[in-house]
Amino acid sequence: MTEERKAKLQQVLHLRQPGIGVVMENVQDPHNISAVMRTCDAVGIQDIYILNTQIPRHAKFGFKSSSSAMKWLTVHQFTDTAECIAALRSQYNRILTTHLSGDAVDLYSIDFTQKVALVFGNEHTGVSEEIRSMADGNFIIPQMGIIQSLNISVACAVSIYEAMRQKRAAGHYDQPALPAERMSALMEEWSQKKTI
Repeated sequence: MTEERKAKLQQVLHLRQPGIGVVMENVQDPHNISAVMRTCDAVGIQDIYILNTQIPRHAKFGFKSSSSAMKWLTVHQFTDTAECIAALRSQYNRILTTHLSGDAVDLYSIDFTQKVALVFGNEHTGVSEEIRSMADGNFIIPQMGIIQSLNISVACAVSIYEAMRQKRAAGHYDQPALPAERMSALMEEWSQKKTI
């Protein structure tokens, strides 16, 4: 591995943010999943959770829409909601779902300096009642138009860029956030990949 490549990988690893996770529940279009992956990589999110309880597990994702981002992320796939929630509880302080409800909080009121997992639902039915009942609350993205929803990849991008804004302001990107062991393991894994 060249020194330039090694330096690039180390730089990216130092900016990874384990305090924010993205969950996609029963998202049907693999291109939507891949677009979310690309945005997650862009803001330094390492862990993506894919929960399929109503649709078959995806064999592959839209490689072009991810721009190969998926090979730099850690993708956790689940077919059981309780198992997925348990994995999230072990890593994050709060689990919030995107759901238009009376108790939903505004995206911009979420404290992203804490460890938060955001759940985005199916393109047609949204987040299931099952996962909403296990989460800590709901959030909405303020909108001024007639249609009160966004495409999942757009909703995710808006949400995690707000998380990045808060984390940058709080200095979370100023020093490595990943545990040293995990950073070392990812460096070993990434160094085996052919291209950046």
